[in-house]
Amino acid sequence: MASTTILLREDIDTLGGRGEIVKVRAGYARNYLLPQGLATLATKGNLKQIEQEREALLKKAAVEKATAEAQKEQMGTIELAFERKAGEGGTLFGSVTSMDIAEALQAKGYEIDRRKISLKDAIKETGEYTVKVKLHRDVMLEVPVTVTAEGGEAEEPKADRKAKKAKAEPEAEVEAPAAAGEAPETEAAAE
Repeated sequence: MASTTILLREDIDTLGGRGEIVKVRAGYARNYLLPQGLATLATKGNLKQIEQEREALLKKAAVEKATAEAQKEQMGTIELAFERKAGEGGTLFGSVTSMDIAEALQAKGYEIDRRKISLKDAIKETGEYTVKVKLHRDVMLEVPVTVTAEGGEAEEPKADRKAKKAKAEPEAEVEAPAAAGEAPETEAAAE
């Protein structure tokens, strides 16, 4: 396969950071990176220009990282709470998505792109969650999110309910025969 050496103008998760010189497949560079303005060809003819551009991009990246660090400090105490309609078991009628979280952050005065909110799947049950927000390539913020049922408190997640139910059931079975005055051996013989 033919490859091309390019200078990245923007951070690309699968390739590298802004200002890095990387090798990619020629078709990827020609059809996507170059037309989108995400990269520049790194040829011998424009090597001097590339070095100047690379230095400028690295300075810009350092400034953006410092800004992201300051924003992380400012947002460090933020907590989000959502109130949604939920069923009896704590399952939501709908879900809380990254778009909902972005809108809640915007309501608090922080403009965060929903694609920078790391949420594997939409939140579909009541409870407490931690959502990661990518402020910069190297700066992540963890935001606590609480989802409650409308007009009620946060119900415990299903896994916790099942664990508690499993712990409670064996105790109830042992106490029931003793309370009735029967021995456990009598029940086994009756079956």
